[in-house]
Amino acid sequence: MQPADPSASGRKPYRIGQDFERGLVWFRRDLRASDHAALHYALRHCARVWCVFVFDRDILDPLLARGLQADRRVEFILESLRELAHTLTAAGGGLIVLDNRAVDAVPALAQALDVQAVFANHDYEPAAVARDDTVRQALAAQARLLFTFKDQAIFERDEILNGQRKPFSVFTPYKNAWLRTIRPFDLRPYPIDPYLHALAPVPAAYRKPLPTLEQLGFSTSNLAEIAMPAGATGAQALFEEFTGRIGDYGRRRDYPALRGPSYLSVHLRFGTLSIRTLARTAHEAVLRGGADSAGAAVWLSELIWRDFYFMILHHHPRVADGAAFHPAYDKIRWQDSETGERYFRAWCDAATGYPLVDAAMLQIRQSGYMHNRLRMVTASFLVKDLGVDWRRGEQYFADQLNDFDFSANNGGWQWAASTGCDAQPWFRIFNPVTQSERFDPQGRFIRKYLPQLAALPDKYLHAPWTAPDHVLADAGVRLGEDYPRPLVQHDVARKETLARYGVVKELGKGREKKADVEDDAF
Repeated sequence: MQPADPSASGRKPYRIGQDFERGLVWFRRDLRASDHAALHYALRHCARVWCVFVFDRDILDPLLARGLQADRRVEFILESLRELAHTLTAAGGGLIVLDNRAVDAVPALAQALDVQAVFANHDYEPAAVARDDTVRQALAAQARLLFTFKDQAIFERDEILNGQRKPFSVFTPYKNAWLRTIRPFDLRPYPIDPYLHALAPVPAAYRKPLPTLEQLGFSTSNLAEIAMPAGATGAQALFEEFTGRIGDYGRRRDYPALRGPSYLSVHLRFGTLSIRTLARTAHEAVLRGGADSAGAAVWLSELIWRDFYFMILHHHPRVADGAAFHPAYDKIRWQDSETGERYFRAWCDAATGYPLVDAAMLQIRQSGYMHNRLRMVTASFLVKDLGVDWRRGEQYFADQLNDFDFSANNGGWQWAASTGCDAQPWFRIFNPVTQSERFDPQGRFIRKYLPQLAALPDKYLHAPWTAPDHVLADAGVRLGEDYPRPLVQHDVARKETLARYGVVKELGKGREKKADVEDDAF
C-alpha cells in the first residue's frame, strides 16, 4: 500500500507510483532529519538514498553584493548543517554539501549518482518556484524525476478556500475555515526512523568537510555572542522551554521586555523544527482546555497567519515584484528622494528621536531579531510618520532578520502600510509614544538598548523632548548630542499621512472620524 501524504491537495493520499533503486533528497529550508516529508518518501520508495544541501550562489552572491558578509543566517545554516550531517552519518548515511548554483549542482549530482528521482519539499517564493521548474526540466532531460511535497505549511495553495472556491484575502474567515478543516491526520509526523536503513553513505568523491564561512565568502557574525541556538537540538530546547509558558503567551507576547514570544521563528524559517510539531502541540492544548488553552489558541493563530501568507503569495505572486496587494495604493506619492533618503537613514541608524523605535532598530541591528510588536511599530513609523515607501523597509528587514521569510515579511509590511490583504486601515496610525507607554511602561526595553536615557524618569523616557531642562540635566541627557531630537512631530506627520493616502480615500470613506478618536489609543 502506498503511504498517505498530508501534503496532497485536499488531504488525499499522495501516490509516488513506483519504487526506485536510487534517490536523492535535496534539503533546502528543512534542516532536520525527523518528521520530514521528502526524506520520508525517499526512504520509503528508494533502495538507496543520498542527501544533499547546496549553498546556492543565486542566493548567496546577492547577499555579498549588498555588503552582508557577516550574515548570521549563513552561519546559522552552517551550524545546523553540522548537526544534520552528524545525524545522517550516525544513521548510516551522510550529507553532501555543495557550493554552486542549485540549478546546475542538483542535476549534475543526480547524474553523477545516477539516481532515478530527486525528492524535495515545496518552496513557495516565486524565485524558488522558478528554480525548481528549471531543475525539473534539467532532470527530465536526463530521464529523471523531481518529486516535491508539502512540509513547511499545514495547509497550502488551494487547500483552504472560501464558499465560492476562491482564495481568502481576509485572515479571520481564513482562520475559521482552517480550524474547521484541521484533523489529526494533518498534524501527524512523517516517520523516518523505521526506514533509515535505506540511507547510503556519502561517496568518496564527495566526502569533504563542511565549507567554512570564509570559503563561502562570508565572515564570522555575532551568532555565538547572541546565543541563538542552531540546529534541531537548539530548536527542540527552545520549544520545550516555550511549552512550559505557552499559557502566558497571549498575556505577555506584546511586551518586548518580557519573555513572551516562542523565539522559534528562525527555526521555522530554516526547518530545524517541524511546523506539524508546533501546530499539533498548540491545537491539542486548545482542545484539552485548562490553563494553557488561551495562550495556545493565540499562538496557534500566529502559526495560521504563516499559512495564510504562504497562500497569499501563491495566488498573488506579483507581490514578490514589489506590487501592492491592492493596486490603488501604488498611486501613493512617498517622500521626495532627498528627504526620504535622510529619513530612511535615520530610521536605519536608530536616530529618529523616538526611543521605542530607536531601541527596536538597535535590537534588529545587533541581534537580527525584532520583537513582533516592534516590527509593527517601526514599520508604521517609517511609512506613516516618515512617509518612506514601505518597500525600502521591507528590503531592510529582509537583509537584517534572522527569520526572514518573504511571504510573512511582505505581508507584515503591506499590513503596516495598509496596502495589503486584511491590512490595517490606512487612516489608523500607530502613535509611537502611546505604544511605548503601553508596551514598555517601565522602559526596561528602552533602557537596555538606549543606556544614555537610562536615568530619565519613566514619565519622560518615552518622549524625552517633553522633559524639563532640569530633568534632562539631572539624567545627564543632552538632546541633540547624547540622543537626537524627534525627526518629525507625530501629530504633524499624521496629518501629512492622511493627505498622502488621500488617493485611496474612497476605500475608507466615512470612517475618518473614527480614526481621529482611535489614533492616540492606537
